Amino acid sequence: MFTGIIESVGRVEQIEQEGSNRHIWLTCDFTSELQIDQSVAHNGVCLTVVEIQGDRYKVTAIDETLKRSNIGDLKEGDPVNLERCMSANGRFDGHIVQGHVDKTAVMERVEEVDGSWNFFFRFEPSDQAIVVEKGSITINGVSLTVVQASERHCSVSIIPYTYEHTNFHALQQGDRVNLEFDILGKYVMEAQRRILAKS
Repeated sequence: MFTGIIESVGRVEQIEQEGSNRHIWLTCDFTSELQIDQSVAHNGVCLTVVEIQGDRYKVTAIDETLKRSNIGDLKEGDPVNLERCMSANGRFDGHIVQGHVDKTAVMERVEEVDGSWNFFFRFEPSDQAIVVEKGSITINGVSLTVVQASERHCSVSIIPYTYEHTNFHALQQGDRVNLEFDILGKYVMEAQRRILAKS
């Protein structure tokens, strides 16, 4: 489990294709603390550390992950938001994040407003796309509060610290981002569907 509070922005060093799998080598400032088989969220996608060599480590993304997320869009040199799984005695500063991406969205535009930034995203509507104003959402692994919400769109406001310490500062119009909707909202929607199906 994660909280959506980014620990570090890593960098893609090398990408290797093996069949339908993609091996991604990254560097970050806590590589020396990692262990094989450890879970780390990469742009909100939970991936397992499978190899460590000096100051870099490797994770493997399978075909399903590449199709469902923006991990398949990564290129050498790209910044990646990183978060290790939550420790049992840690503070819960964000919200419950599973590291399971629901869908991707496209960044339509960004507006700078008196030192902060408003980001606007578009996504395909679905039963899993549960977005409500002032609710929680995870975008590229970052726990955020929804400002505006509709069936196909949402917006968030980014403070300077988050802008500078995540890869939000590198987002360009048309870039894909990973979305994970609030797990509590998904459970409520599923319970409602089951009740309606029985009635």
